[in-house]
Amino acid sequence: MALGARELRARIRSVRNMRQITKAMEMVSAARFRRAQERATSSKPYAEKMRDVITSIASGTQGIKHPMLQSRPVKKTGYLVITSDRGLAGGYNANIVRMLSKELRERHQSKDEYLLLTVGRKGRDYFAKRNYPIVEEIIGLTDFPTYSDIKPIAQRAVEMFADETYDELYLVYNEFVNAITQRPVMVRLLPLGDLGEGSEAKKISYEYEPSPEAVLSEILPRYAETLIFNALLEAKAGEHAARMTAMGNATDNATEMIDSYTLSLNRARQAAITQEISEIVGGANALE
Repeated sequence: MALGARELRARIRSVRNMRQITKAMEMVSAARFRRAQERATSSKPYAEKMRDVITSIASGTQGIKHPMLQSRPVKKTGYLVITSDRGLAGGYNANIVRMLSKELRERHQSKDEYLLLTVGRKGRDYFAKRNYPIVEEIIGLTDFPTYSDIKPIAQRAVEMFADETYDELYLVYNEFVNAITQRPVMVRLLPLGDLGEGSEAKKISYEYEPSPEAVLSEILPRYAETLIFNALLEAKAGEHAARMTAMGNATDNATEMIDSYTLSLNRARQAAITQEISEIVGGANALE
């Protein structure tokens, strides 16, 4: 059904208002993205240095063992999934929950074989509505979370592995690749393995006080918590990038809609003018 000139003008005004909102959100997300990207990048050297120290202890001390470094028969698996609290970010959250849901269906026979720890309202709501076993959750994080914000659930995740509540822990989050690409990944966090791969720690000599074993027992849980925090920072950078892209696309679509409605309005006006001219000419001819 063709729209009249009044309806077309109303739609143009509505879409223009919408475009102003999406453009503003795009600009805000762009500013937040740059800051989040810097934080994610700057946090990596600390984790890498901790990895070097752990590798040095594990490889340089004979007979040293720690439960976080040793695999055991898997009876139950833990998943720490990171999503956002808000939407309007394209497929950012949908890709995560889709990947994890598929993994749970294919890998586990029942819900008794796994536990979920959720960061972010979107993931929490999705899995809670479907009665998945959620044991810990954090929502309402700021756009630039600190380590203290994530520390409770990170500590709890490590403690549950140490207590053998589950026998392995996976991190599920969006890995930040670039401003256009955020890749959903699932990586095993605990038990820690392949620490020496790509490390330069063997070239450095460390002295430990009071002992290598004591240092390892202290640093391993902190290292695991740091990896969780780094994953959160990457996920936040990806969230802002995804929202920036989504709002940019929405702004472009709004512009196309305005152009289309404007063209339709011009055609309707031209048709009305043509109709009026035809009526005038017809009336003049009738008077002759």
